[in-house]
Amino acid sequence: MRAAPTILHLDMDAFFASVEQASKPSLRGKAVVVGGLGPRGVVATASYEARVFGVHSAMPMGQARRLAPHAACLVPRFGLYRSISEQVMGLLRALSPLVEPLSLDEAFVDLEAGGAAWDAASARRAGARLRASIREATGLTGSVGLAASKMLAKIASEEAKPDGLVLIEPGTERELLAPLPVRTLPGVGPATGDHLRRAGITTVGEIAEAGEDELVRLVGKAHGHGLYAMALAHDDRPVVAERETKSVSVEDTYDVDIHDRVRVGVEVRRLADRCVRRLREAGLSGRTIVLKVRRYDFSTLTRSETLRGPTDDPGVVREAAGRLLDAVDTTGGVRLLGVGVSGLADYTQEDLFAQAAGERAAEPAEEPAEPAGRRTEEPAARRWPSGHDLRHARFGHGWAQGSGLGRVTVRFETPYSGPGRVRTFPVDDPELEPAEPLPLVPPGKGEGEGKGEGEAKDETGDGPDEPGA
Repeated sequence: MRAAPTILHLDMDAFFASVEQASKPSLRGKAVVVGGLGPRGVVATASYEARVFGVHSAMPMGQARRLAPHAACLVPRFGLYRSISEQVMGLLRALSPLVEPLSLDEAFVDLEAGGAAWDAASARRAGARLRASIREATGLTGSVGLAASKMLAKIASEEAKPDGLVLIEPGTERELLAPLPVRTLPGVGPATGDHLRRAGITTVGEIAEAGEDELVRLVGKAHGHGLYAMALAHDDRPVVAERETKSVSVEDTYDVDIHDRVRVGVEVRRLADRCVRRLREAGLSGRTIVLKVRRYDFSTLTRSETLRGPTDDPGVVREAAGRLLDAVDTTGGVRLLGVGVSGLADYTQEDLFAQAAGERAAEPAEEPAEPAGRRTEEPAARRWPSGHDLRHARFGHGWAQGSGLGRVTVRFETPYSGPGRVRTFPVDDPELEPAEPLPLVPPGKGEGEGKGEGEAKDETGDGPDEPGA
């Protein structure tokens, strides 16, 4: 481990939801939930205002609506999120050539490699400058952790949330880790945490006290060695510059083993949909579908199927994952499930879509997870995903606040205006058309720019209602 806290971890605060609040003045300071709005939709990100009500990522959207009934529930705008992520990653690369992105809103930076920091004081200055630069360029906030290792830098950024900076001084790591819950360590999920709790181990300090041999006995050789090293603050992993993505996957560990075969199938389909959303977020497709099953006895099975060509169609991925599940014995219970896609490409094989045609025809329509205009045929009735941008020939730029019963409610405002007026139109109004998102920060940062539209105050209330939804 290093002698100076020159590894930086950046985590943007509630990224998707913060972008939506920044671009929609009427939602600033209010509960916002971003995710799929269909019957099987899940939460991608919730604003801090929504988290107060217990809403969190990976929660079913229906549950989120029950917990926060007044929250604005919006369909993701991945194109906009990617463009802002590229701005942020550019600021990180200005600090150092060694930037390791983990997702659109999270990355490690080796400050020492870029000469941006060499001790605690210079690292703190670099972190403060980065946070200021991100706010100036995007209007958003990010939390920064600084430490002598990747594990500790990530823990520090979590402590810094929201919109803060935490630096862990070398030599204080063991003392800082000792009282933290075991779930703080990377790789300790609900199942492992519960297993350790039953053995009387609830804190990182108690992991260190238990000793390596006891941990190996409790959780297995590989996991036991790793846990013990992390509890002692040993982490020599380098920051690795951006590499080509080789696979995209999602997995869930369950607090209680799943015994119901039907429930296992439902979970696999849900994971397949989440995996496809991540594929599309990255602008990728893949031809090899992978199913991961960890059973009640910690044995892990992996099965895969290679398609004729790459796809990002959720029906195709669900079908393939279902076939793989048919060949797996889940008797005794399942503690973890995962679905992944490898053999990635930046195009799709269109004839694969026929494989899922029957299933899609039988399913209820679900709002698309991609902005309008993505490679799908225009339906007979125009659809306006909640939160997506549009433009009216007379009223200018706005966003779809909700739709249903042949009507769409639009709030006319821009990132640079105050809360805008709400109007309702027929969904097929010829004066309405999809629009590209506006930059969160006006060009040139001029105070008066971009204020020509949507300045009128909302006289009908400023809550994010969704008529007919």
